[in-house]
Amino acid sequence: MVSAVLIPVIVVSSIGAGLAAVLVACEHFIAAYGPCDVNVNNRRTLNVQGGKDLLSVLTAEKIFIPSACGGRGTCGLCKVKVNQGAGPLLPTEEPYLDEDEKKSGVRLSCQVKVRNDLKIEIPDELLAVREYVCRCDQIVDLTHDMKQFRLELREPEKIDYVPGQYIQLLTPAYEKSGEEVYRAYSISSDPAVEGAIELIIRLVPNGICTTYCFEYLDTGDEVRINGPYGDFRLSESDAPIVFIAGGSGMAPIKSMLHHMKNTNNKRSAVYYFGANKVGDLFLVDLMRRFESDLADFRFVPVVAEAESAESWDGETGLVTEAVERNLKNAPRCEAYLCGSPGMIDAAVSVLQKLGMSDDRIFYDKFA
Repeated sequence: MVSAVLIPVIVVSSIGAGLAAVLVACEHFIAAYGPCDVNVNNRRTLNVQGGKDLLSVLTAEKIFIPSACGGRGTCGLCKVKVNQGAGPLLPTEEPYLDEDEKKSGVRLSCQVKVRNDLKIEIPDELLAVREYVCRCDQIVDLTHDMKQFRLELREPEKIDYVPGQYIQLLTPAYEKSGEEVYRAYSISSDPAVEGAIELIIRLVPNGICTTYCFEYLDTGDEVRINGPYGDFRLSESDAPIVFIAGGSGMAPIKSMLHHMKNTNNKRSAVYYFGANKVGDLFLVDLMRRFESDLADFRFVPVVAEAESAESWDGETGLVTEAVERNLKNAPRCEAYLCGSPGMIDAAVSVLQKLGMSDDRIFYDKFA
């Protein structure tokens, strides 16, 4: 009886596997698209081999489009305008494009397959993005799953960035990954220090890039990055600032605080930083120094659940709960948020509830 049931299942599964193999073979052998021209901004034409996605093709030509998810179609950052040759919009792209973008031909470059000649438009600032060869100069353990990496710039020896921006780090092929991939990380360093940048990276279980950084990358190794990217930065207003972050979301906020110190910025600022446990807090001493060095700055660490053996008399619960309890002048403030999508959404909801308008809320979501 069991065999009678299993045999049809095995047959159907085998047929499905065979069809999948045929499709892969067709894609590889039959759909050989040959050479294609990719015209960029009517100023440069790339002659490339068809068959790959547009993001990979541009990266190979040293034209770097931001992609926090490494081309998996889950971050929605790698947008370019395709005026000709892209084919129909894919369901994987639609959630990341508004109606105006869809009408004007904006596409996710990681989802557009180069099958024929293309005409595309890329913002000029992305064409100015450069690749940098670095040396891993220092690795510092911050918590059990967080490290700070200092990268010494070798070629070129200087990168101009605005505090809040990020770079893409190239992970080479290694034992646990057979191909090169890029991942996005916010710059955490003091912008006044030339010749090096710092990154704060949290270990993601089975993450290709974080596994490489934590288990394979060593001081003295060569590292390649490109950038800078992003519009996350302090405004020029004098409104009081509310920083909200968790985990490696510390990175861009740290860089902004360095900048505020360097420029003698006297804006009032409070920084709510969330951690699961007391042991997950880090750089607390640096934050306390900022409290002394800046005109009007306060650091508020928030621990979700202090363990019984831990001595903690500070704020507890979710970081958004601490904000809701303590922030009294939300409509007058500007908020700068960095962390997981869930944390960002919760923080935006709380700030709106407290009376802050959307145009005063700025954030950098980690996909």
